[in-house]
Amino acid sequence: MDAKNDAKEWTDGQERDVAPGPPIALADDRRASPDRRRKVVWAVVYGSFNPRRRGPARRGDDSRYQAIDWHASHLLAVAISILLLSVADAFLTLTLLDAGAEEINPVMALAVNSNAALFVGLKMAMTSVSVVLMVCLARYRFMRLVRVELALYGVMAGYLALIAYELQLLSRYAGGPLF
Repeated sequence: MDAKNDAKEWTDGQERDVAPGPPIALADDRRASPDRRRKVVWAVVYGSFNPRRRGPARRGDDSRYQAIDWHASHLLAVAISILLLSVADAFLTLTLLDAGAEEINPVMALAVNSNAALFVGLKMAMTSVSVVLMVCLARYRFMRLVRVELALYGVMAGYLALIAYELQLLSRYAGGPLF
């Protein structure tokens, strides 16, 4: 009963702005377990095997962007393929430049002419950030026409065509077939 009166006096004093602080009964921390937000590694491991957001949100007002934390496994294969093809493209580009070819992309030409490591780092950074964003947005439609997931497959097909073209150029600069 005494704690109840202390609490009432404290809230009344808060309204009049004269109470010095909460009574002891209200100041006690009632949480028995430690703060679960401090277990970051456990949350990542647990969330990897028990994902909560596999689809769009349940609320109607969350219609713009639905954050999910479980993506289709084929998107991982496509993303890794794009990154590996990007590495192959960088290697073939540097090989072709050594053989006498010219870089036609003006941004990459600046990077490759200043430093080959800068060129490779910039290329991989731009590709990986783009792929991660496209995987996060895979369920959406680009310009309301094409699903971003299909655009990922298009990027992979484009890289395959580019690698084939670079191999053809390399055989031309080398003076004969490569294989």
